[in-house]
Amino acid sequence: MKRMIVIAGAALLATATATAALADGDPAKGEKVFRKCKACHMIGPDAKNRVGPELNGIIGRKIATAPDYKYSKGMTEFGETHDVWSAELLHEYLPKPRDLVKGTKMAFAGLKKDDDISDIVAYLSQFNEDGSKK
Repeated sequence: MKRMIVIAGAALLATATATAALADGDPAKGEKVFRKCKACHMIGPDAKNRVGPELNGIIGRKIATAPDYKYSKGMTEFGETHDVWSAELLHEYLPKPRDLVKGTKMAFAGLKKDDDISDIVAYLSQFNEDGSKK
Protein backbone atom coordinates (compact mmCIF):
# COMPACT_ATOMS: atom_id res chain seq x y z
CA MET A 1 0.00 0.00 0.00
CA LYS A 2 2.81 2.42 0.90
CA ARG A 3 4.50 1.68 -2.42
CA MET A 4 1.32 2.57 -4.34
CA ILE A 5 1.04 5.86 -2.45
CA VAL A 6 4.67 6.68 -3.21
CA ILE A 7 4.16 5.89 -6.91
CA ALA A 8 0.96 7.95 -7.05
CA GLY A 9 2.71 10.83 -5.29
CA ALA A 10 5.62 10.70 -7.72
CA ALA A 11 3.23 10.73 -10.68
CA LEU A 12 1.37 13.71 -9.24
CA LEU A 13 4.64 15.57 -8.66
CA ALA A 14 5.79 14.85 -12.23
CA THR A 15 2.49 16.18 -13.61
CA ALA A 16 2.68 19.31 -11.45
CA THR A 17 6.27 19.90 -12.52
CA ALA A 18 5.40 19.53 -16.21
CA THR A 19 2.47 21.92 -15.83
CA ALA A 20 4.64 24.46 -14.01
CA ALA A 21 7.27 24.22 -16.75
CA LEU A 22 4.64 25.05 -19.36
CA ALA A 23 3.60 28.14 -17.42
CA ASP A 24 7.15 29.28 -16.64
CA GLY A 25 7.11 31.94 -19.32
CA ASP A 26 7.57 35.64 -18.77
CA PRO A 27 4.23 37.50 -18.67
CA ALA A 28 5.87 40.82 -19.67
CA LYS A 29 7.34 39.19 -22.76
CA GLY A 30 4.00 37.45 -23.33
CA GLU A 31 2.26 40.83 -23.40
CA LYS A 32 4.55 41.80 -26.29
CA VAL A 33 3.87 38.52 -28.09
CA PHE A 34 0.12 39.15 -27.60
CA ARG A 35 0.42 42.11 -29.96
CA LYS A 36 0.21 39.51 -32.75
CA CYS A 37 -3.18 38.47 -31.38
CA LYS A 38 -4.70 41.93 -30.80
CA ALA A 39 -6.14 42.26 -34.30
CA CYS A 40 -8.64 39.52 -33.39
CA HIS A 41 -8.61 39.09 -29.59
CA MET A 42 -8.90 41.30 -26.52
CA ILE A 43 -8.00 40.66 -22.89
CA GLY A 44 -8.42 42.77 -19.76
CA PRO A 45 -11.24 44.60 -17.98
CA ASP A 46 -12.80 46.12 -21.11
CA ALA A 47 -12.29 43.10 -23.39
CA LYS A 48 -14.95 42.36 -25.97
CA ASN A 49 -15.32 39.76 -28.67
CA ARG A 50 -13.86 40.73 -32.02
CA VAL A 51 -13.14 38.43 -34.93
CA GLY A 52 -12.04 36.05 -32.16
CA PRO A 53 -13.43 35.71 -28.63
CA GLU A 54 -12.16 37.72 -25.68
CA LEU A 55 -9.58 35.72 -23.74
CA ASN A 56 -10.24 36.63 -20.11
CA GLY A 57 -10.01 33.53 -17.93
CA ILE A 58 -9.03 31.40 -20.92
CA ILE A 59 -6.90 29.06 -18.78
CA GLY A 60 -9.43 26.70 -17.23
CA ARG A 61 -12.34 27.92 -19.37
CA LYS A 62 -14.45 25.33 -21.12
CA ILE A 63 -13.60 25.36 -24.81
CA ALA A 64 -15.91 27.29 -27.15
CA THR A 65 -17.89 28.96 -24.36
CA ALA A 66 -17.02 32.67 -24.42
CA PRO A 67 -20.34 34.50 -23.97
CA ASP A 68 -21.96 35.98 -27.07
CA TYR A 69 -19.35 34.60 -29.47
CA LYS A 70 -20.27 32.45 -32.46
CA TYR A 71 -17.68 29.71 -32.77
CA SER A 72 -16.89 27.76 -35.91
CA LYS A 73 -18.23 24.25 -36.21
CA GLY A 74 -14.66 22.98 -35.94
CA MET A 75 -14.03 24.70 -32.60
CA THR A 76 -17.42 23.65 -31.25
CA GLU A 77 -16.68 20.02 -32.13
CA PHE A 78 -13.20 20.34 -30.61
CA GLY A 79 -14.86 21.61 -27.41
CA GLU A 80 -17.04 18.51 -27.34
CA THR A 81 -13.99 16.23 -27.26
CA HIS A 82 -11.74 18.37 -25.02
CA ASP A 83 -12.77 19.80 -21.68
CA VAL A 84 -11.02 23.10 -20.97
CA TRP A 85 -8.18 25.28 -22.20
CA SER A 86 -5.13 24.39 -20.14
CA ALA A 87 -1.53 25.54 -20.44
CA GLU A 88 -0.72 22.15 -21.97
CA LEU A 89 -3.48 22.39 -24.57
CA LEU A 90 -2.50 25.95 -25.51
CA HIS A 91 1.06 24.69 -26.02
CA GLU A 92 -0.36 22.17 -28.51
CA TYR A 93 -2.72 24.67 -30.17
CA LEU A 94 -0.67 27.83 -30.58
CA PRO A 95 2.08 26.49 -32.90
CA LYS A 96 -0.45 25.47 -35.58
CA PRO A 97 -4.07 26.19 -34.60
CA ARG A 98 -5.56 24.85 -37.83
CA ASP A 99 -3.70 21.55 -37.51
CA LEU A 100 -5.12 20.87 -34.05
CA VAL A 101 -8.64 22.22 -34.66
CA LYS A 102 -9.82 21.25 -38.11
CA GLY A 103 -12.32 23.77 -39.44
CA THR A 104 -11.43 26.61 -37.06
CA LYS A 105 -11.96 30.08 -38.47
CA MET A 106 -8.78 31.26 -36.75
CA ALA A 107 -6.61 32.43 -39.63
CA PHE A 108 -3.43 32.93 -37.56
CA ALA A 109 -0.68 30.55 -38.75
CA GLY A 110 0.72 30.04 -35.24
CA LEU A 111 3.66 30.86 -33.03
CA LYS A 112 6.93 29.24 -34.03
CA LYS A 113 9.06 29.77 -30.91
CA ASP A 114 8.49 27.69 -27.77
CA ASP A 115 9.57 30.65 -25.62
CA ASP A 116 6.91 32.86 -27.24
CA ILE A 117 4.28 30.25 -26.48
CA SER A 118 5.40 29.90 -22.86
CA ASP A 119 5.46 33.68 -22.50
CA ILE A 120 1.98 34.18 -23.94
CA VAL A 121 0.55 31.39 -21.79
CA ALA A 122 2.09 33.08 -18.74
CA TYR A 123 0.54 36.38 -19.86
CA LEU A 124 -2.92 34.88 -20.46
CA SER A 125 -2.75 33.04 -17.11
CA GLN A 126 -2.74 36.35 -15.24
CA PHE A 127 -6.33 37.23 -16.14
CA ASN A 128 -9.52 36.26 -14.33
CA GLU A 129 -12.84 35.88 -16.14
CA ASP A 130 -13.72 39.53 -15.41
CA GLY A 131 -10.44 40.76 -16.89
CA SER A 132 -8.84 41.62 -13.58
CA LYS A 133 -5.35 40.35 -12.90
CA LYS A 134 -4.84 37.52 -10.43
